[in-house]
Amino acid sequence: MGILQNQTEPTYKDLQTQQKPASGDMILICFGTRPEWLKIKPILPHLDCKTFFTGQHEDLLKHLDFDYVSWWNTMGGNRLDDVIGSCMRSFPDDPEITSVLVQGDTASAFGCALAAFNRGLKVIHLEAGLRSNDLKNPYPEEGYRQMISRITDIHLCPTELSKTNLLKENCLGDIFVVGNTVLDNIVEFKDKISYENKVLITLHRRENHEMIAEWFKAVDALAQKNPDIQFVLPIHPNPNVQKHRGLLKFVEVVDPMSHSDLIQFLSTCLCTITDSGGIQEEATFLSKKSIVCRSVTERPEAVNHLKLCPSPKDLEEVFDSVVNDPIIKDPCPYGQGDSSHIIKRILK
Repeated sequence: MGILQNQTEPTYKDLQTQQKPASGDMILICFGTRPEWLKIKPILPHLDCKTFFTGQHEDLLKHLDFDYVSWWNTMGGNRLDDVIGSCMRSFPDDPEITSVLVQGDTASAFGCALAAFNRGLKVIHLEAGLRSNDLKNPYPEEGYRQMISRITDIHLCPTELSKTNLLKENCLGDIFVVGNTVLDNIVEFKDKISYENKVLITLHRRENHEMIAEWFKAVDALAQKNPDIQFVLPIHPNPNVQKHRGLLKFVEVVDPMSHSDLIQFLSTCLCTITDSGGIQEEATFLSKKSIVCRSVTERPEAVNHLKLCPSPKDLEEVFDSVVNDPIIKDPCPYGQGDSSHIIKRILK
């Protein structure tokens, strides 16, 4: 069974056949979304591990084998309850597993971390310590990441600021700064950067659903005003986003891109308009500024290269300031694309 967009990319089975260090620990690595897969993929060849697929993005991720699966079903009135409950009910009771690695801040990451904690297993948190310090922005991710931190034994932080956040909260466990693993996937694009007259747009986060129509109108107005620039939006499959696609008359709306196609576009565009956390990191690594359609970001390390845009009415002014100066000249604060090797040394 599989879960990868691009047939040419290595599958989990391919990664598992590569040389791994000898270890007395067996790590269960949990993931269920495409962003989670992209961030755990670089570390798979380096660890003795099994995988637990929690099933959220079955339609987006193809051609990847896994050891355990949780196909969650809507059993109640709250989707988040269903995801967490399914992860806990389906969590594998495998005697070989000694620790559990979760990534990021999804409902499934929290569910799997809690299931591990309930079984007395060591919890490893990849991308630990991110904070907006606002439980409503982003919702529900900020709450999940804070709760995961309280039961984590090994915190793998992307930046020094993330480490500082955990120390301020008196979180227990060992804390390491390792960079962000998503950058390990895109090192090859670092030498292929250009600045063509096109803009990448990604808008889909839960906290923006009530304003998606207004965001789309604002983006479309920008595209109409700047006919020399190609505005491209790979539209998210979420129905709350899809139902407003008809508002986009001057923006090129395309189907979701594979990650490699998305990064190829990102490496050649002027800038991005996004509410995605991952895009903020990848764009910064590729020396592109981002307009972040949110009131707060949990990735403030690149504050000089991100422009927060809390309201659609502010978009035109923010866009004009970014498009006239889109190039980032400073080093990326999220690492240099070697995080998997650092994590290998910590966990082996």
